[in-house]
Amino acid sequence: MKFFILISLLITSASARKPNIVLIYMDDMGYSDIGCFGSTKNRTPVLDQMAQEGMRFTDFYVTSGVCTPSRSSLLTGCYPRRLNMHIDQNNKWVLFPNARKGLNPDETTIAEILKEQGYATACIGKWHLGDQPDFLPTRHGFDSYFGIPYSNDMGRKNIPLPLLRDEQVIEAPVAQSPITRRYTEEALKFIQTNREKPFFLYLPHTSVHLPLFPGEKFQGKSSNGKYGDWIEEVDTCTGIILETLKKEKIDQNTLVIFTSDNGSNSRNGGSNAPLKGSKGSTHEGGMRVACLMRWPGKIPAKSSCSEVASTLDLLPTFTALTAGKLPEKKIDGHDISDLLFGMRDAKSPHKAFYYYHTKQLQAVRSGKWKLVLPQTEKLEGWSDKKRNSPIQLFNLSVDPAESNNLAEKNPNIVTRLIRLVKVAQEDLGDGDNKGKGQRPAGWVDEAKPLLLQK
Repeated sequence: MKFFILISLLITSASARKPNIVLIYMDDMGYSDIGCFGSTKNRTPVLDQMAQEGMRFTDFYVTSGVCTPSRSSLLTGCYPRRLNMHIDQNNKWVLFPNARKGLNPDETTIAEILKEQGYATACIGKWHLGDQPDFLPTRHGFDSYFGIPYSNDMGRKNIPLPLLRDEQVIEAPVAQSPITRRYTEEALKFIQTNREKPFFLYLPHTSVHLPLFPGEKFQGKSSNGKYGDWIEEVDTCTGIILETLKKEKIDQNTLVIFTSDNGSNSRNGGSNAPLKGSKGSTHEGGMRVACLMRWPGKIPAKSSCSEVASTLDLLPTFTALTAGKLPEKKIDGHDISDLLFGMRDAKSPHKAFYYYHTKQLQAVRSGKWKLVLPQTEKLEGWSDKKRNSPIQLFNLSVDPAESNNLAEKNPNIVTRLIRLVKVAQEDLGDGDNKGKGQRPAGWVDEAKPLLLQK
């Protein structure tokens, strides 16, 4: 049944026009920071309406609790360790300005696949996959780039926080308070310019990474401080984008996705409730994120999906929806169009989903079960208290807070999940042991800082 429905969709799009895709990606937004996922502090009427018109994915995952590795997976459909993007050149967990490492130009991105299908492509916002020319969006399939190339707290005295257009610094330091408005204005120009052809808009917001910089018109307007102000600004700006799609009469042919790169740090107003943990961890609160998908007439309205899905799945799903060609190199994601279209009895294609913290495999999920492995070493951002902890098993369908260890009562399930762990250890690696399926990251012999040319 899935085959025939998908073929029907492809025939329909081929006879008309391939779908536009708008991917809005938040930075450090908590699982319950928007109303349709439980927030009572932040007003998000646009996103709440988007949920009413589309689908909420309640068990949607990123591959890391921090920025760089998570973003590498979204664009390539691969676990960070497969790409050697799980750590930087100094074994830190994200890339920093003037890094010699970055996303390998030999890897295939969503933008490159869609570009082959005649799509206009743009990245507007935070990149964080390398700031050297070979690693920038314009070298990875994007026709244009406008944004801050890494986190907004990474400005340095000798390298002021830069704003790039394509590969040139146009402002440094960039004023951060207007940045969400400016990203939105750029997005509207791109949509309007390309309304007659299929397009892919990747909009990774700077919001709500610390330090917090809501726009002037939104400051002090929420009941949740600057954090709530900035969430509400993004909600408003998302509404402007959706209205523009309707005005240009392309709303019915546009898939819009809204999600985040990892969970909130649980400070300054963010919340991952009812999940345990926060940004940087392999608890659910670090790696399970709110996700909305909307495509009028294709995705069932007012629907919800509790099957395991991931940003890993976006590349193969977009490829299937546009009749594109998958990368020749191995990827880890799967086509989830059957989940997306609400097909009866559709199940997650993930036999296993793996939780890595930098170089260490720390957990695996299969169905409703999550196995947490004993930690043998101290890693960046990981407390000594976690070392040498007992093996743990949680039923996430009833215990998303990971509070009731069921390992002793379910030895057969523990044994089955350990077998899945060994598969990842052999293919992707674990700790200092390389996996057979790992590939090299991009590398430059000399890194030059991104500076405004006088």
